[in-house]
Amino acid sequence: MKKFLALAAIAFGAISSSAFAKDLCDVPEDQWQSMEAFEQAITDKGWKIKKTKVDDGCYEVYGWDENGEKVEAYFNPKTFELVKMDD
Repeated sequence: MKKFLALAAIAFGAISSSAFAKDLCDVPEDQWQSMEAFEQAITDKGWKIKKTKVDDGCYEVYGWDENGEKVEAYFNPKTFELVKMDD
């Protein structure tokens, strides 16, 4: 019974923490610039885009940065500021 209660507590904690998690980019959608404008802005800076999508409230890019490094990067959809970059 103790094992069951411990597992139930862990499961509840995991569910409740993900339910209250904030997006990485916390910008109301009515303030976002278009994805086309975003893609143009970063390609103008030398980035090459393989794929762009919305994730965690950000524009997420898979591609290559201005140095030719392969990246997965998250940008603020209002300001196009780089928020996070994964290796």
